[in-house]
Amino acid sequence: MKTPGLLFVILMILASCANPAADESAIIASMESSRDSWNRGDLEGFVHNYWQTDSTQFIGKSGITYGYNSVLGRYKKGYPDRATQGTLDYQFIHLERISSKVYYQVGKYTLYRESDTLSGHFTLLWRKIEGQWRIVSDHSS
Repeated sequence: MKTPGLLFVILMILASCANPAADESAIIASMESSRDSWNRGDLEGFVHNYWQTDSTQFIGKSGITYGYNSVLGRYKKGYPDRATQGTLDYQFIHLERISSKVYYQVGKYTLYRESDTLSGHFTLLWRKIEGQWRIVSDHSS
């Protein structure tokens, strides 16, 4: 009599671990929340979805920055006020599930400012860490 109950529990665990649609929605919602934080001038809120560890990477035209605090510092230095921050928008081009705990994302960003408009592309590597999707590597150009 215990076997059907155990089988049910195992099936429920497996079903909860493999829900690509929910994972993709969570990643997109996290990106939208970051964009909204940026547009309010909240850089700490913008980087909320980066993994808070020294292993986090940001790769840009000037090289690689390692560590969550260094990435946040890079944003604060490069965008010190609302004028330089402007208004950010994204286009999501591709989101690919690599495994149940890893996604690869490609997108385009556009930064509208009074003085100019900047745009480029980004690739993000997302990992599910302690039940939350976190960016472990960001390559933006």
